[in-house]
This record gives sequence, structure tokens and C-alpha cells, in this order.
Amino acid sequence: MSIYVGNLSYDATEDNLTQAFAEYGSVKRVQLPTDRETGRMRGFAFVEMGTDAEETAAIEALDGAAWMGRDLKVNKARPREERGSSGGNWSNDNRSSRRY
Repeated sequence: MSIYVGNLSYDATEDNLTQAFAEYGSVKRVQLPTDRETGRMRGFAFVEMGTDAEETAAIEALDGAAWMGRDLKVNKARPREERGSSGGNWSNDNRSSRRY
């Protein structure tokens, strides 16, 4: 399982996060998603710790903590929700109701 870290400063780096979470145990991996178009960090990250106990300790200590000028939102990451492959509610029925 991994930890979701939200409300991150856009200046945060993998090294910054690794150091912050290392106080609570071994950090296995840090992911900082970036925007595809701009390459800019999206303001959240995922951190994987060595054990569940280390994850729990990090969540309890860091949720709501001020870090790099922001109040962190830290909790267990939820599984990614499946998205439909249609890309929205576009179907032939929607087009037939348009007036040209």
C-alpha cells in the first residue's frame, strides 16, 4: 500500500519527501506526478514505506503538518478508479438532439 500526500508545494522534490518520510521508517519509493502538457508537478505525491507500521506512523505524524509553507494532507492511497474508454458522454444520441 502507498501513502497519498496532497497539498504539496510545487517546489517539493523526491529528495525532500524522502528525507521527510525517512524520519518514520524506510522509504521504498516516491512518485511525484507531473502534468503531461506543462511538465509541472501536480501538487501531490505517493510515498511507499517499508512496513504498514511505518506508513501509519508517517500518516499520523504528517497529516495536517506544515511543510514547505503548506498544510499537508496525508492518508492511505486509494486504488485508482477505472475510467471509461469512451472519454465522456458522447454518443450518437447526443448528436441527434442538436439543431443545425
